Amino acid sequence: MSWLRIKELVRKEFIQLMRDKRNRIVLFVSPLIQMLVFGYVVNYDIRNINVALLDYSRTYESRRLADAFTGSKIFHIRHYLQDERQMEELLLRGKVDMAIKIGPDFAGIIRKGQTAPVQIIADGSMSNMASLRVAYTMSVIDQFNRDTIRELYPMQMNYGRVDARVRTWYNPNLDSQYFFVPGIVAFLIMLLSLLLTSIAIIREKEAGTMEQLIVTPIKSSEFIIGKTIPYIIISLGQMLAVIIVAILWFKIPLMGSIILLFFASCLFLLSTLGVGLFISTISKTQQQAMMTTFFIIMPFFMLSGFVFPIVNMPEIVQWLTLANPLRYFLVIVRGIFLKGVALDVLWPQFLGLAVLGALVFSGAIARFKKRLD
Repeated sequence: MSWLRIKELVRKEFIQLMRDKRNRIVLFVSPLIQMLVFGYVVNYDIRNINVALLDYSRTYESRRLADAFTGSKIFHIRHYLQDERQMEELLLRGKVDMAIKIGPDFAGIIRKGQTAPVQIIADGSMSNMASLRVAYTMSVIDQFNRDTIRELYPMQMNYGRVDARVRTWYNPNLDSQYFFVPGIVAFLIMLLSLLLTSIAIIREKEAGTMEQLIVTPIKSSEFIIGKTIPYIIISLGQMLAVIIVAILWFKIPLMGSIILLFFASCLFLLSTLGVGLFISTISKTQQQAMMTTFFIIMPFFMLSGFVFPIVNMPEIVQWLTLANPLRYFLVIVRGIFLKGVALDVLWPQFLGLAVLGALVFSGAIARFKKRLD
């Protein structure tokens, strides 16, 4: 293996990449824009719940319940309704997230010391958000019940209680950006490295320079390595940029070793660049390569645990996730960012990345032949 030939191929690849202004935007501007967009859009935090209130009671007790919701600063009563048709119309058009219906005998039942029903209707078209809204609603109603009991029965009652002292480690405020932003770092690196390398060999064929490379003494392994090194350097540079954005812009703490994170990134890139090169060897045109890349990215994303926990998937699907390098890299990135763990904890994920990277990259080298067909 001649490192001189590899060096010249790497230099040619950099010149070819930087010559096109559009490539410069994709390489340097696109990752930062995507990081900012994904960082704000992918968010499960609920800060605003629009409510429609149908109050048939119109009493002191019903107004206290309405005030309990508006006092939480999350619920905002946007509409005070007169009948159930208005409630259905607002939910159907998506103008409110939930509706609260208070019956006409609400106050009388409470004054008798009995349980008064209140109907909560939540928009369940987005099940995750609906479950969170219902959970917030129940917490407000529980607090209202405790306040009402103290008001109706002001006597001092002593009884044994359980006092839960809850502490959330690694994400004290339960901010969803702490969970999603490190995952976005991993996803962007996979997306860009796959897209760039999937068209690397096709570009040589379409530009007519593949014939010149075929007649040179460069070996297939040297060609693949020379094609890969520029994208490794670029991907690591992009990763450094998005990590800086995550730390300085989104205030995500980096608790662990950045050196270990870059080592994991190199193992991860071995897999993604190998997949990209494999796509490049089996595709005939750049359009075909890009379509194949997007076809592969979606299963990688869905089976990675980025949004949906792997333990909730069917068992056969959980076995399929073992062939997904993004699954291992997400655990590493989140572990290093939020928990500060090291290799003694993350070694199974590093081993998985190393095995997958070796298999995929060696397969790409074996698949590539110095010929035009």
